[in-house]
Amino acid sequence: MTKLTAMTKALLTLSAFFVCATLGSGLALFTGWPVAILSGMVAFLGVQQVGAALARRRDKRTTAKELAHLRKLALDFESGLSDARGRIENLSGVIEERTSAQGRKIVAELQVLESLMREFAGRVSKSAAQVPSAPLPLQRGPASAYAASMGAQGQLLETIRSSLEENRVDLYLQPIVSLPQRKLRYYEALSRLRAEDGSVIMPDQYMAVAAGAGLMSVVDNLLLFRCVQIVRRLTQKSRDIGIFCNISGDTLADAEFFPQFVDYLQANRDLASQIIFEFNQDAVLNAGAVGEENLARLAGLGFALSMDHVETLALDFLRLKGLGFRYLKVRARTLTADMSGARASVAAEDFKRLLARHGLNLIAERVEDEKTVVQLLDYAVDFAQGYLFGEPRAVREDSLRSSAREAMERGAPVIPLRRTG
Repeated sequence: MTKLTAMTKALLTLSAFFVCATLGSGLALFTGWPVAILSGMVAFLGVQQVGAALARRRDKRTTAKELAHLRKLALDFESGLSDARGRIENLSGVIEERTSAQGRKIVAELQVLESLMREFAGRVSKSAAQVPSAPLPLQRGPASAYAASMGAQGQLLETIRSSLEENRVDLYLQPIVSLPQRKLRYYEALSRLRAEDGSVIMPDQYMAVAAGAGLMSVVDNLLLFRCVQIVRRLTQKSRDIGIFCNISGDTLADAEFFPQFVDYLQANRDLASQIIFEFNQDAVLNAGAVGEENLARLAGLGFALSMDHVETLALDFLRLKGLGFRYLKVRARTLTADMSGARASVAAEDFKRLLARHGLNLIAERVEDEKTVVQLLDYAVDFAQGYLFGEPRAVREDSLRSSAREAMERGAPVIPLRRTG
C-alpha cells in the first residue's frame, strides 16, 4: 500500500512537471524564455502545494477514521473487560458460596458424629452392667483368633465401645456389576470394627453383642455418615454409581435414633438417587407397623430400598414395592440350584421377569465362579455381586477428616443438629 502511494505521488509530480513545462513553452513564444521558465516553476510549485494540501486533507480524513475505529475498539475492549470482571466476580461468589456450603456440610457431619458419640457413651454406660459375661462361641473368619482371645461378651463389648469411641470403624466397599458387560454400577458399603491392636472384628462377631447393648444404631449411623462422604466424593467424578448402605433392624425400630437418622437424610436429599438402604429379610418381615412407617419415611425422601439375606422367595412383591423396595438380592446358589427350597412360585428363568413386573431389580450375590455367571446369564440376571468381581476393600477417610479440620479452622458456620427424644 505504501509502495503504491509513492508511485502515485511520483506520477502526479511527473505529470505536473510536464504540464508546467508545456505551459512554459507556450509562454516562451510570447514573453521569452526567462519569464516562461519562471512562470513554469511558479506553476509547478503551485500545483505541488495544491497536491500536498489535498494529500494532507486525505491523510487527515484517513487518520480520523482510524482514530474513530481505535476508539470503537477501545470502547468494545472496555465493555468486554467490564463483562469479564463481572463474570469473574460472579464466579468467585459462586466458588466461595459452594466452598462455604461444602464447609458447612462437613462441619454439620462432624456435629452428627460428635452427637452420635455422646449418645453412644450414654448407651454404653447404661448397658455395660447388663451384659452377661458368658463365653463367646468361636467364629470363623479373619478375626477368629481375636474373638477367641476376648473370651467373654463383656470384654468384647468394651472393645466395641473403644472402637466406636476412637472412630475405629472402617468402611469397606464391594463392587456390584452389570451383566454381561461386568461394568461397575454400584458398591455395597460394609462396616468393620478395628481393635486397638489392629485386629478386624467382622459383623457376624460384633453384631449380636452390639445389638444386645443397643449400639447397632450407633454403628449404622456411622456407616451412613461415611456413605454420604464417599458418595459426595464419587459425585465429583460420576453420578452413575450408587452405594448400598446396610441398616440393621434394630436401627429401623429405634424410636430415639431413627428420627435423627431421618433428619440427617433430609439434609442430604440431593444424594437420594445414589444411596440405597439395604435391610435383611428378617428385619423387613418383622418390622411391624413402626418399622414399616420408618421404611415409608425413607422412601418418601426419595431413597430406594433393598432386601438381602433372603431365605424365602414366598413374598408379596407388590407390597414390597409399595414400601419403597426397588432391589432384591438373592444368593446365586438359590437361583441356580435351590429355587424350590426357597419356596419360589416360578422357575429361575422366569424369576427376573416376575420381579420386573413388580418394579424390582434382581441382584445375584455371592457369585464366586464363571460357571455361575453363565447360568445367571441364562436367567437374564442384570446385576451380580461376589468375590469373582471384587472383594470388599477398605476406604481410608484421612483426606475427609483433613478437609473437615480445614473447614473448622476457616470458621465455617455451624448448622445446629436437630435432636429428638
